[in-house]
Amino acid sequence: MRRSKNRFSVNAMSAISTRGRMHFTVFTESFTAEVMCRFPQRLADHFGHKVHLVVDGHSAHRSRKVRDWPAAHPDDVELHFLPPYSPELNPDELANADLNHTLPKQHRARNQAELAAETRRFFRRRQRQPRIVRGYFGGPHVRCILDENPMCF
Repeated sequence: MRRSKNRFSVNAMSAISTRGRMHFTVFTESFTAEVMCRFPQRLADHFGHKVHLVVDGHSAHRSRKVRDWPAAHPDDVELHFLPPYSPELNPDELANADLNHTLPKQHRARNQAELAAETRRFFRRRQRQPRIVRGYFGGPHVRCILDENPMCF
């Protein structure tokens, strides 16, 4: 995002459910397999039961470490991979679009720490707006998920 003359960025991962629940993490480090493996473990620890995550074709998701990790934690997490080049099948992409649309209009981060804080505020606000989170599943390619295979947190 263009924020000032200085360029800086943050990374975020989120998980959403058809019930309107959202969980996220915001970080400044690079998105690696190690970072990816921490997120589903955190979700499984939070819920205390197996979590099913749908993931896209990001290189960190497709790494050997991430593919092997669920086998070592079969009671915690199961990963479901989307077909390559199919962002329209991923309702979480609408959460990303919402973030990228909303943040530049409402905030002016002057540095990376402020951008991270603003990103966290955005996700916390969405956590309190389950109707909006459920709306991410309203796209024509993912609407069937609501009836056929709800992912429940």
